Amino acid sequence: MAILPILRYPDPRLRLPCQKVEAFDARLAALADDLAATMRAAPGIGITAAHVGILERLTVIELDGPASQRVYVNPEIEWFSPEVQRHIEGSVSMPGVTDEVERPARIRLTYQDLSGKHHTEDADSLLSICLQHEIDQLDGIFWIDRLSRLKRDRIVKKYNKTRD
Repeated sequence: MAILPILRYPDPRLRLPCQKVEAFDARLAALADDLAATMRAAPGIGITAAHVGILERLTVIELDGPASQRVYVNPEIEWFSPEVQRHIEGSVSMPGVTDEVERPARIRLTYQDLSGKHHTEDADSLLSICLQHEIDQLDGIFWIDRLSRLKRDRIVKKYNKTRD
């Protein structure tokens, strides 16, 4: 497993939608392993191929360490609950800053595993938040886009100060 360089905000590639994965092969499995290693080193609990400049619909999530690792290929949200929840979010591409984001409390998604098998899954709590956050990234929506303009401007200003 390799630790890959993570794109940093405001890299324009973070705003590009990712392409559907077509080949379920050893390269894809190796990329998932590299993403997991990169996420742990960042550190984070979720990462997408887009975070390392590979515009493919692949995300890895670990809510409770390596034993909880989940890989989602070509994930798509099929349903959102009307109830919402607020949670502090951040990004491996914008380290050092976080803010509270409101998202649907529950979702249903479809995805494929590393072998290409199709799955449908319901998610709530932190898993729901992480999946929505990472699928947004796969769609070219950076997490700060979910904030008000005022909050977004404050976050960017704070982030830029940490980079100087």
